[in-house]
Amino acid sequence: MLRKILFPLILGIAGCGILISLGLWQVDRLAWKQDILASINARLAADPVPLSLDVTEDDDEYTRVTLTGIPTGDELHVLVSGTAAGTGYRVISKVQTGLGAILVDQGLLPLEAKDARPLVTPMQITGTLLWPDDQNSNTPEPDLAENIWFARNTATMAAALRTQPVMVVATVTDPADPRITPLPVNTADIKNDHFEYAVTWFLLALVWAIMTLFLIRRTTKAKDA
Repeated sequence: MLRKILFPLILGIAGCGILISLGLWQVDRLAWKQDILASINARLAADPVPLSLDVTEDDDEYTRVTLTGIPTGDELHVLVSGTAAGTGYRVISKVQTGLGAILVDQGLLPLEAKDARPLVTPMQITGTLLWPDDQNSNTPEPDLAENIWFARNTATMAAALRTQPVMVVATVTDPADPRITPLPVNTADIKNDHFEYAVTWFLLALVWAIMTLFLIRRTTKAKDA
């Protein structure tokens, strides 16, 4: 009988081992992601500091900053949906500061307000440093004629607006542009599906084990018959 069940037994043990190892890997990834989110939350909770251009993505992303600048009226519109403020365009503005021109993600512009005139006046901005790269292989090229973009990319947008490759996502501006609802950075927007993935792998391991036992049972019953 051992020879009859040896193959399904080996197959069952190997399959369960692989699936459990994948689940444990996702548990490790979950702990790694939670550490990252805790670090980001600590930065987001810190007091803002004056903007400096001596910043890097590795060292300064999610740092809260303050600055004074004047929007030039040059802006890029990124079509987005599912935000806290609904569907519309993220307004990426060219803002002239004492350090040079930078990018400011001012927030969501309603679809029907696309042609509304921007507020061009000195403003105090508090926000978060971010180097977004929402592009992937399926992202369409921007419609430059209509000024409609489909993803944020700091380097590309800085080149388009001729600014420093630095983006601040506004939390609040004073005065506020009446067209726009700010979309501050928060960790709720950062995907963390590792727990669900781990549960999935462990459940698959359980199903594999049950199927293996069922196969062994059928094999032994067939021999008895």
